[in-house]
Amino acid sequence: MAQIRLDKFISERTEYSRSQIKELAAKGSITVNGTTVKRSDVKVVDTEAIVTVCGKEIKSQRFSYVLLNKPQGYVCSTDDKDGETVMKLIPPELRKKGMFPAGRLDKDSLGALLLTNDGELAHKMLSPKHHISKIYIVQLGRKFENNYINKFADGITLGDGETCLPAKVRQSENSDKLAFIELYEGKYHQVKRMFAAVGNHVELLMRISLGSLILPEKLRIGEIMEIMPNDMFKEQNFDLFFAKYSAFYSANLIKYIT
Repeated sequence: MAQIRLDKFISERTEYSRSQIKELAAKGSITVNGTTVKRSDVKVVDTEAIVTVCGKEIKSQRFSYVLLNKPQGYVCSTDDKDGETVMKLIPPELRKKGMFPAGRLDKDSLGALLLTNDGELAHKMLSPKHHISKIYIVQLGRKFENNYINKFADGITLGDGETCLPAKVRQSENSDKLAFIELYEGKYHQVKRMFAAVGNHVELLMRISLGSLILPEKLRIGEIMEIMPNDMFKEQNFDLFFAKYSAFYSANLIKYIT
């Protein structure tokens, strides 16, 4: 059974620094399996130890995965120099050192955003070669045109000459200015640039799925929940998704707009 130092165990799973952990241990604020431990360099079995800091149990898993229904006005960054960051929306009990937003949504965009400290998983999710789809609903400035379907399927060429991978797009049945789009990549402002390339523009964007992980209906804007990462790596069928969820998310976005 693998053992690690207590201070490493805690620091990898919280925002406490090694020096803070040493001080807390000296004060008697840390327990291991119900016994107060006053030295932070003791060894613990990382898969079995029940560790508490200031009365709160530290979860044994090293990596954390939370899904945020991102509100407008927050930047997808760990640095607040550009404005309030989504990191501020993570409650203290779910925060872990090294957490970051995996993938970006613009400051004025909404919807599904993964926050994690697992860099390998984030890379897998974002890399086009792993074929993890992302589905968005957008409000357009002009009416949706049926020729968008073939143009997006052929691979849109953006205004700067950059070519996008083939994508699926469908008009919502609730409005001729709402559309659903599925992408397998994440270029800068890609959805907005794709619609601009066909003579339209995006007024509001909401991401509603990451792979097979669908933004729960019960998760309100600004709320956050823990998830299991394997939820994202199952194949998503865009046509089935559209048939099942388009009415709900269209109505939801219309309600938000109005």
